[in-house]
Amino acid sequence: MGERLLSLDDALARMLAGVVPLPVEEVGVDDAVGRVLAEPLAARLTLPPWDNTAMDGFAVRSADAATASAGHPVTLRVVGEVAAGYAPTTPVEPGTAVRILTGAMLPEGADAVVPVEETDSEPGLATLPAAVEIRAPAPPGQHVRRAGSDFHAGVPLLPAGTRVVPAALALLVAGGHGTLRVHRRPRVAVLATGDELVAPGEELGPGQIHDSNSPALAAQARAAGADVRRLGVARDTLAEVETALAGAIGWADLVIVSGGVSVGARDVVKAAFERLGRVDLWRVAVQPGKPVAFGRARSSDGREALLFGLPGNPVSSFVTFELFVRPVLRALSGDREPTARRVVRARLASAVTKSPPRRAFLRVKLAPDPGRPGERVALLAGGQGSHVLSALAAADGLAVVPEDLDGLPAGAEVDVWELEGA
Repeated sequence: MGERLLSLDDALARMLAGVVPLPVEEVGVDDAVGRVLAEPLAARLTLPPWDNTAMDGFAVRSADAATASAGHPVTLRVVGEVAAGYAPTTPVEPGTAVRILTGAMLPEGADAVVPVEETDSEPGLATLPAAVEIRAPAPPGQHVRRAGSDFHAGVPLLPAGTRVVPAALALLVAGGHGTLRVHRRPRVAVLATGDELVAPGEELGPGQIHDSNSPALAAQARAAGADVRRLGVARDTLAEVETALAGAIGWADLVIVSGGVSVGARDVVKAAFERLGRVDLWRVAVQPGKPVAFGRARSSDGREALLFGLPGNPVSSFVTFELFVRPVLRALSGDREPTARRVVRARLASAVTKSPPRRAFLRVKLAPDPGRPGERVALLAGGQGSHVLSALAAADGLAVVPEDLDGLPAGAEVDVWELEGA
């Protein structure tokens, strides 16, 4: 009988079962990017709060400039000036104009703005003229941003569960919010295991390699919005791995261990999970990354920590983080759609093969499809072995080949999970 592997979908459903967003805290805007809103937010004010100009120029009554042209300019008396941040002090009456700078409030009586380039006035720093020649007509509303043209006070801005990106932050601040109620960042501890591993940059001895997994996993966790502690390397002994895990469980919401989850004589991570808590699942039908372990443990103060054992091969470690750990971190953060990611369709540039019982995630580079304008082609980024970091670094997507296939021909269409900005 063949080995029984859990499907990706079933495994992820088990991992997400019972996961609830972390507690809420109030933060300033400088600490809000990457956090998830814990409550819906509405505008506290109207934007723009008043009619204002989109251009440097002269605020006028449109009727006064209706017949203006370069050959037959209209001359208006300049009765004042208004800049952004100040209230107008002089109204615009028939036959007059007020010099106005971008963003400034529109003076009473004005209903249009003539850009400085369409007048005889000098652009930039210049003495306020006594009169101005208008050399183009100004229809009503020209270059005027109307009050409330963006939003009005009380309208919804963003729902709870929205991850705050820079544009969303700008919207919320412009809408009157100086602090935000968001979910706490997940705390993640990352541990690498292996007698062969040494810290980054250290000199290598016989049979040794640098620990690239834990720095990469820590970076992935930070990109997913977590606070991260990297615990270094534990030797391949049950006692050392268990000791490191016990300390991590006391602080972390989620613990990631790379290596030691397969069936080798020194693969002790699964046993350590069982001694400290329980193992909910082991081995998933994905390629790369079959030997994935997941469990739960309780800290001394009763908090639950989620335990992930990822493969030691660096590509498998990276891919299984994206498949399993990242959605759980996003759920802990309060994300409305923790499993959502940007997916595009592309044609395979070359034939591919895979293990039939497993869903494969091929490292690919997306490029414009030369035969189909507006569409994309997926090129293998390099060797697809689970140790080939150069192909992973060159990839910007993961092409998905379903479980029931043993390969696909060149030209076949596939879903590609985009890695950047997902």
